[in-house]
Amino acid sequence: MSRPLEIFEIMALADQVGASDVHLAPGRRPTFRIDGEVERQNDWEPLTAEQSERLLYSILRDDQRKELDEHWELDISYALQLPGHSVRFRINMFRQNLGLAAVFRLIPDKILTPEQIDLEPAIMDLTRIPRGLVLVTGPTGSGKTTTLATMLDEINRTRKDHILTIEDPIEFVHPEQSCVVSQRELHAHTQSFANALRSALREDPDVILVGEMRDLETISLALTAAETGHLVFATLHTTDAAQTVDRVIDVFPPAQQEMVRTQLGAVLRAVVCQTLMHRATGKGRVAGREIMLANPAISTLIRENQTQKLYATMAMGIKEGQCPLEYSLACKIRDGVLRYSAALEKANRASSLVEYLHGFGLSVDKLIDMEAMSPEEYARFAATTKAQSAPAPATARGAPSVPPPRAASPVRSAPDTSESPW
Repeated sequence: MSRPLEIFEIMALADQVGASDVHLAPGRRPTFRIDGEVERQNDWEPLTAEQSERLLYSILRDDQRKELDEHWELDISYALQLPGHSVRFRINMFRQNLGLAAVFRLIPDKILTPEQIDLEPAIMDLTRIPRGLVLVTGPTGSGKTTTLATMLDEINRTRKDHILTIEDPIEFVHPEQSCVVSQRELHAHTQSFANALRSALREDPDVILVGEMRDLETISLALTAAETGHLVFATLHTTDAAQTVDRVIDVFPPAQQEMVRTQLGAVLRAVVCQTLMHRATGKGRVAGREIMLANPAISTLIRENQTQKLYATMAMGIKEGQCPLEYSLACKIRDGVLRYSAALEKANRASSLVEYLHGFGLSVDKLIDMEAMSPEEYARFAATTKAQSAPAPATARGAPSVPPPRAASPVRSAPDTSESPW
């Protein structure tokens, strides 16, 4: 039998079952996104338009209700106190054809450790650089905020600096440890990212987090902040390093782009592009990350508008910590964490993925055949074969010595004659 609907009960259940998002809308049962897939909650009846309006307005302040009535959409954060812990939500409310709807993004009350999110050492090394621009990119829901929170937490623990964050809204809360921390929220503490960044340069920050570089003015101010000796972290919705560089430059008018290329080439320290995929066992998700570290060769390519060569340069620098996305995916397939089909869906260059797998001695045909295995069978088989496989030789940074991919290769290869158990 259906139960009466209470907004805080829905929010608490979402936390209990490990949902990443809650979807509420008229004509639909409350719906959770769990491990990347939406699941309707059959304990409740579909919401009516009146119920949806009542539930969502119940958590708003008077000024937020006024803003929603005037603009028909609203971004807020909300903290729910539960027994023993609190849960924060990033909430977007919007009007649609059936009435008032909302999506609640759950934000863990505890910042995850690098080990919990499999954060590569090359990324954690970025928390120790004194100045420059670090961009963390990826589609919505790819874990950019979680990655940045872990990096800022490392800075907060190990450095004696002033961290200033500008967010829309504030997601992870950073209690002060070794650092002084100031967190500002768009529309609650500042009217725009650009205003906050302009003001930030007079607030003695060492580390600045810009929640999102949305427009020309914000990007220009972020570049200036990095150029004037600050360590700036920011996000974009791009899927690879070359696209990220082009996106930053293309925002500017053509007459300014050459100057911006020079500026970006000088201040950019790294681009981290990430995506989330289902684990091979079917439980939980794992991140694949492309890591471009700005060395002299990378900086020169940016200044000379040769971004099409960035991928090949990364592929040649794996021993130094560079990591093309396809190399990251191949490593996770090798370790039994990821299925080939999931990696292929996210890869930007399927032929490069195949080449890296061959470099590890993995048979693509065998990986394709394994797609029919249940999660339990796959986990057992991967554990057995991983134990039997000799690891690839490691470099000083822990990256296996795999040659860069060749130009082209079919997605399904001829049978592999290596001795690999795969």
